[in-house]
Amino acid sequence: MSPNSIRAVTFGRVAPGLAVRDIQAAYAFYSQVLGFEKVFENGRPVGFMVLKKDAAEIHLSQKRDHVASTVNSCHMFVDDVAALYEICEAAGVRIIKSLQDKDYGQRAFVLADPDGNRIDVGERI
Repeated sequence: MSPNSIRAVTFGRVAPGLAVRDIQAAYAFYSQVLGFEKVFENGRPVGFMVLKKDAAEIHLSQKRDHVASTVNSCHMFVDDVAALYEICEAAGVRIIKSLQDKDYGQRAFVLADPDGNRIDVGERI
């Protein structure tokens, strides 16, 4: 395959995979706070789960010794970042970076899920 032939390949959706120490606790957070629904799970006990909300999808994988990174695990775009920020604050979600307008044309904030995975949430302005 020549290097130029990659141009002929069309890429589809990419879904972030997040490691979590307790997959059921993570599911509770993503469903109850962020409104995601479980569309698939695998394993006995469950060790993998696919969550979906609108066009967004997150894949959770059980990893009991997971240690969160200090960089963002994924980026999500929403249509009302201020409303989601208020929801997260009211739910006691740990906010890493508060809501602010960025010089690159987004209003954004960074939250941490219960496992410390950092998620950058933004809206184009």
